[in-house]
Amino acid sequence: MSTPHVVPFYRALPRLVKDPVTELANMGTEAKGRIVQVNLGPFRPYLVSHPEHVEQVLKTDWTNFAREGMFWRPLHRVTGQSILGEGETWASTRKILAPLFTSRYIASLADDMADIIDECIVELEDFAATGRPIDGGHQMTTIVNQAVIKVLFGGRISRDTAERLAPEFATCATSIGFRLLFPFAPYSVKVPGDRAFLRSAQKIDEIVYPLIEQAQREGDTSSKEVVSKLLSARLEQEGKADLKQVRDDLVSIYGAASETTAMSLTWLWSVLHDHPDVNARLLEEIDSVVGGEPVRPEHVGRLPYLRMVLQELLRVYPSAWIIPRQAVNDVEIGGMRIKAGSQVLVSPYTTHRLEEFWDRPEVFDPDRWADEKAVVKHRYSFIPFGAGPHVCLGQHLFYVEAPLVIANVLSRYRPELTNPQRLTPLPGASVRPKEKLWLRLHPVEGRRAA
Repeated sequence: MSTPHVVPFYRALPRLVKDPVTELANMGTEAKGRIVQVNLGPFRPYLVSHPEHVEQVLKTDWTNFAREGMFWRPLHRVTGQSILGEGETWASTRKILAPLFTSRYIASLADDMADIIDECIVELEDFAATGRPIDGGHQMTTIVNQAVIKVLFGGRISRDTAERLAPEFATCATSIGFRLLFPFAPYSVKVPGDRAFLRSAQKIDEIVYPLIEQAQREGDTSSKEVVSKLLSARLEQEGKADLKQVRDDLVSIYGAASETTAMSLTWLWSVLHDHPDVNARLLEEIDSVVGGEPVRPEHVGRLPYLRMVLQELLRVYPSAWIIPRQAVNDVEIGGMRIKAGSQVLVSPYTTHRLEEFWDRPEVFDPDRWADEKAVVKHRYSFIPFGAGPHVCLGQHLFYVEAPLVIANVLSRYRPELTNPQRLTPLPGASVRPKEKLWLRLHPVEGRRAA
């Protein structure tokens, strides 16, 4: 029976307090994929990063690794059970939601999505004309938010409501960082982030419940937008619509559809600044394929280098920094015994940096994806959307939405990062930069956004 690589308390705590996302990943890479036990006093989770171990936890033995326990409690406070839960609730929700996220269904929405993104880019014209910098993270979130809400929610959510909703989700996603780092802290004690979280969760409810109640009153079961689809499916499946359950479904859909794309696009601008060769090649490809035309879904398939950049972006900055699980029964992983009730943390950040599976893992190199089948040496060495039955529903949406946003921006502007700096990954429901990224948009001559 093998033993874990143990990071003692006096080393683990200061490292995780300083830079939790990076340091947790470093603990895994230092152990070269061995299972790591992180000693945090009363709490000693196991860090799992080797692709074979990841495959066992997320796929082959997934029923023995539940999305339960102290790591999930902060998330469930805002998402409820729904698609992020377990058991019958998760299964019924997945069955209802899966058809809304298939590659075919997302492809059917692509033209509408392209139109909405185009409209959003037009709104940046004033910033470009006046030279005022934009908050890159905020603008990317706004664009993605508009596309997701208009395509999935139809006209049910107004622009004003959508703009109120996005920051509340961002607050919920980031304010749980302390509880994710110290999940054993009792909820009877207020910790940093709690008040902001509860305030934003309440505001989300104040926005979402009226939308559900309105859809229920209208009773339009033929509507294609997601609120009506959920109500109709719940009525057909259960004979009644539990409004709390529909609310949990909607909140989870919004997160799955928007979070990964918005965060990846935020990291992109720093990457392009730091790698001018990548930036130049990407601009050349977009200019040759799109030129001054409006960006359409058919352009996306003719932008292979953009696809490679996105794959590398997902490798280096996966949205999920940890994928927590709790062992249901005693189990053996990689020859090591894990007791029932133990917390197991799958770390995409670590897995994507293991030298055994990635050549020069710390280098941002889109060319590694020129032959995608060859670069992924193990099916579970690249897990930006998780894996197995709980794989993220939003992955097909990402590969349509993200290229449309990037091609739209870069076909019209040359963004300049005005405050280049080393970015710190901020832990939360997903990983985003702690620092703001300010971009000045320089218009491409002869290509107006109007």
